[in-house]
Amino acid sequence: MTRAAPGGGRHRARHRRPRPGPAVVLLVHISTALLVATAVVLTVRDGFHEPGKALAFATLIVVGELTRCAAAPGGHETAPLGAAGALAYALLGECGGTPTGHGVLQVTAVVAAGALAGAVPRLLGPPAEAGPALDHAVRRVLCGTFAAVCFQPIYNSGELVPWARGASYALFLLVLTVLTALYGALLAAFLLRARTGFPYGALLRDELRALPGIGTAVCATGAVIALAVAVAGLWALPVFCVPLLLTQLSFRRYEAVRAVYRQTIASLSRSTEIAGYTPPGHSRRVAALSCAVGRELRLTGQDLTVLEYAALMHDIGQLSLVDPVPAGATAPLPAAEQRRIARLGGAVVRQTGVPAEVAVVVERQADPCGEQPLPARIVRAVNAYDDLAADPATGPSGALERLRHGSGREYQREVVEALARVLARGGPGAEGPWQATAGGAARTFGTLRSLGAERAMPRDYGDPAAGPRPGPPKGRTGDTPR
Repeated sequence: MTRAAPGGGRHRARHRRPRPGPAVVLLVHISTALLVATAVVLTVRDGFHEPGKALAFATLIVVGELTRCAAAPGGHETAPLGAAGALAYALLGECGGTPTGHGVLQVTAVVAAGALAGAVPRLLGPPAEAGPALDHAVRRVLCGTFAAVCFQPIYNSGELVPWARGASYALFLLVLTVLTALYGALLAAFLLRARTGFPYGALLRDELRALPGIGTAVCATGAVIALAVAVAGLWALPVFCVPLLLTQLSFRRYEAVRAVYRQTIASLSRSTEIAGYTPPGHSRRVAALSCAVGRELRLTGQDLTVLEYAALMHDIGQLSLVDPVPAGATAPLPAAEQRRIARLGGAVVRQTGVPAEVAVVVERQADPCGEQPLPARIVRAVNAYDDLAADPATGPSGALERLRHGSGREYQREVVEALARVLARGGPGAEGPWQATAGGAARTFGTLRSLGAERAMPRDYGDPAAGPRPGPPKGRTGDTPR
C-alpha cells in the first residue's frame, strides 16, 4: 500500500490554477450588451423601418424561446423555432414583393428584444439556469448579427438584384445559413469552455456533431421562411413555422421520456446506499467526476452517456454480497475480489435494459488497466479516488497521490492526470467527498445535460449530517445477482 505524503494530504493546501473563464464570459456579455445598446440607440435615431414586420418576427422569436426544449435529441439547439425566426429576419430582403428597409442594427435590436423577452422566465429562475439562459441569449444575438452582416449590406447595395431570383438566390441564402450555424457552434463551444474549463476541441466537436440533426432543420427553415415571406408576405410565417413548432413539441416529449429513463437509472444506483453497502452520495459523486474527466479526455455524445450510466451503477454488484464491504470501498480489496464484484454488477446491469455498453464498462472496471476500455479506466480511477479521499488519514491530496503511484499498473496515467486537472480547476470532488456540496455536483450534471438524473437524487447526498443508511438485510445467502 502506498503511503500519502508526510503530514497527510488532508492538511495540504491545494493549489488551484486560476481560470479566466468567468472573466471571459463577463467580457462577452458586456460586449454584446454594448452592441445591443448601440443598435437600439442608432435604430431609434435613424427611424424604425417597418415596425409591423419587426414585431411579427420578434413575436416569433419569443414564442420559439418560450417553447424551448430541455435538450433536443441529437443536437444542442434547444429553441429551434427562435433560431429559425432570428435567422429568417436577418436574411429578409423582401416582404410580399416589396424590398425591406431594415439593416444590420435593426436586426440586432429586434433579435435581442425577442431573445431576452423569451429568456425572462429562466433569467428570473434559479441561478443555475440564469447563466446558461444569458449565454443562450447572447449566442442568439451574435448569430443573428453575423447573418445580417453577411446579407444585409450586400442586398441593400443592390448587387444581388441581377441574380436575386431562382435557385442561385436560394443557394446563396443556404450558404449563409450554414456559415451562421458554424459560427454559432464556435461561439457555443467558446462560452462552454470558458464556463467549464473542458477542452475546446472536444466541445467544438460535440457542437459540430449536432449540426446535421436539429441544426439542419433550423438552417432550412430559416432560409425557407425568408424566401416565402419575400413572395407571400407575413402570412408565410405561421404556415412555415407550424411544422417546426410541432417538431419542437415532439422533442419536448422525447426529452421527458429520457428524463424518466435517467431517473430510473439514478434510483437504481441508490439501492446500494439505501441498503447500507456504500456511503450516501458515492454513486452520484463518482458519476459527476467521471463525466468531468471524460470531457477532459475529449469524450462526447453517447460515450459520455454510457460513462455516466456506468459510473452511477458501478457498485451495484455489491448487492449480491453476503457481507458488505467495509465503508463500501472496493479500492483496497484484492484484485480478484474486485473483479468478482464487477462481474456480478455487470450481470445485474444487463437485466435492467440499459445499453450493453454500460454493462461492459461495469464488468471491466476491475480488469487489468491495459485491457480496459477508456470509460472503465475512468470509472476505476474516480471510484478509487472517492473511496480513498473519504479516509481521514488520506484526504483528497493523499488519494490523488496514491493514484499517481499506481499509474501504469492499476490506473492509466492519462486518466489520473486528467482527474488531477479537473480537481485543480475546482471540479466536483476537489474538496473531498465529505466537504463537496451538492450544488457542485448539480452544476456538473447540468453542464453535461444530465439534469434528469440529478433531480432523482435526494438533497442529502454527500451530506455527513444525513447519517448512515440502514444495514443490509440479514440472512442473505449466495452470491448470485438478485
